[in-house]
Amino acid sequence: MSALCVCAHAQPYPAKAIRFIVPFPAGGIADVFARVYAQKFSDAWGQSVVVENRAGAGGNIGAELVAKAPPDGYTLLMGSIGTHSVNISLFSKLAYDPVKDFAPVALVIRSDNLLVVHPSLPVKTPQQLIALARARPGQLVYASAGSGTAGHLAGELFKLSAKVDLVHVPYKGNVPAITDLMGGQTSMTFATMPTVLPQVKGGRLRAIAVTGARRTEALPEVPAMAEALPGFDVTNWIAVFAPAGTPVEIVAKINAEIMRIMRLPEIQPRLANEGAQFTPTTPDELAVFQKIEIAKWSRVIRESGVRVD
Repeated sequence: MSALCVCAHAQPYPAKAIRFIVPFPAGGIADVFARVYAQKFSDAWGQSVVVENRAGAGGNIGAELVAKAPPDGYTLLMGSIGTHSVNISLFSKLAYDPVKDFAPVALVIRSDNLLVVHPSLPVKTPQQLIALARARPGQLVYASAGSGTAGHLAGELFKLSAKVDLVHVPYKGNVPAITDLMGGQTSMTFATMPTVLPQVKGGRLRAIAVTGARRTEALPEVPAMAEALPGFDVTNWIAVFAPAGTPVEIVAKINAEIMRIMRLPEIQPRLANEGAQFTPTTPDELAVFQKIEIAKWSRVIRESGVRVD
């Protein structure tokens, strides 16, 4: 019996099927890339990889499931800015610790938001928007996909950084928020690039700024918000995590495979379509990045008073 056990433990990873938990509904960017990895992992390693969508509570349900899974590399999580940097400050009670309960594996992509306004708003640059907001305190309304979303928090960081007073109106998703913005019911929104690029290119919305630290290749003529507000950097991101205690050699193997996949030529068009960038990282670099993000959003949430429960 003991000899059999030794042999079983000596089997190279992976020796059985892998579960890839996506804590969001199917169809989003986290789900899309989880399915890319599932197929590529399976092709490379000869084991099935099953993607499971465990949505709910801003990603907390799926994240908790992985936090409590055995640390053997057979349960992975496609985490996000929400599950691993924002929610710890946004929710009064969280059933997992985004740092202590996970082993960082790899930062997958970063995707900028766009600040877009209704064409009737007489502004074309971040500086003009800031001046208008200061001239009309409490009169400009920004929409978001919901309280606590990246777009909502981007708006709150903008208010704090620019020292302006905007009114927040949360919607149930990006589609109704963008629909009402195009109808003139609100003034602006911070939205993921793929959701508003068609409207910007069609002239139905005007892009004012990219929310990342630098301009994006998708819209090189649109300034970064940091050009008007130094240090401003709001980037949606997704990253792979494993349960804390997962052996470092398994984490390293998964990281190396993700780095290989993201450099494949067929992946580049997907990134361009999402207005996203691949950011190669080691597990240690992801851990540092995550702690910086937690500190940033903790301050924004504390100073703005945002809560979702």
